[in-house]
Amino acid sequence: MRKWILILSAVVVLLALAFVNRWSVVMTAMSLMGPPALLEREDERGAAWFDDYYTVFGIDERTFAIGETRYWQRNFNYLIVGDDRAVLFDAGPGVRDIRAVVRSLTDLPVVFMPSHFHYDHVANGVEFENIAIVDLPYLRERMSEGRLSLTLDEHLGRLEGFGLPAFRVDEWWPPGTTVDLGNREVVVVHTPGHTLDGVSLVDQQAGYAFTGDFFGPGSLLEMVPTGGMGDYLLGVDNLLSYVEPDTRLFAAHRDLLADPVPKGVPETTVADLQALQRLLPRIRDGVADGQGVFPVVYPANENVALWANPRWMQDWERSSIE
Repeated sequence: MRKWILILSAVVVLLALAFVNRWSVVMTAMSLMGPPALLEREDERGAAWFDDYYTVFGIDERTFAIGETRYWQRNFNYLIVGDDRAVLFDAGPGVRDIRAVVRSLTDLPVVFMPSHFHYDHVANGVEFENIAIVDLPYLRERMSEGRLSLTLDEHLGRLEGFGLPAFRVDEWWPPGTTVDLGNREVVVVHTPGHTLDGVSLVDQQAGYAFTGDFFGPGSLLEMVPTGGMGDYLLGVDNLLSYVEPDTRLFAAHRDLLADPVPKGVPETTVADLQALQRLLPRIRDGVADGQGVFPVVYPANENVALWANPRWMQDWERSSIE
């Protein structure tokens, strides 16, 4: 009898985690462990060390990948420089102040834009002079006293002890907008799937796309709060409509599950993105086989795999928030 009571209790706990907020439980547990220690400094070919934390990779003379290669998630943030101003796309978790690196690379005005609101991209506590946010109606509606406060599910900062930030929004950039930086333009592309608020920036003239956590080498995470399978397909379709076959896709993290973790700027191809586009309908239609229980891992090709919710929890509705 005791055995069956224990089994029933375990089932109840699992169901509670599925239907309540399992991520709140996970975040609380991880926050008790304290902030992760920095990784050992390693040689980074093709990069210059700014200090003992940041590395700078020059993609070209006006495009820089600012790596946080000693942070456990190995974040990459991108400085896109025009003639009149620059965009800093993502800014890491705020373990260090990225503004000093940016000032060493350009003296132009800089606007910071996060690819999405997860804590490891919004530089918690760092105050930027100019902040741009993707112009989605549900975000505008939440503005209060000139600031946008994030929710727990949007931010996830409790994983490492970060409090919820509130952004001052200086510029709203609607999806599909072309932002002129002065003899250089980037297009704002709504790419939900990893998060509802996700965006990518595309420099069509240079042949670059900056994709945040939405797309990159290794594991793509749909099974996080505000992620969605239907949204992932929407995001893939959106991004493919703005890129050419030879566009280079720059991501926000290296493939952390590779052994060893690869060096250099994390980069994928349009062919990889097309592989994901083919995979998603096969998952929806029950044709693709995944591995595991939670998450369920679906390989798109040898470079990219989607980590998804179990089939019974997958949401295939597309958001209509633009």
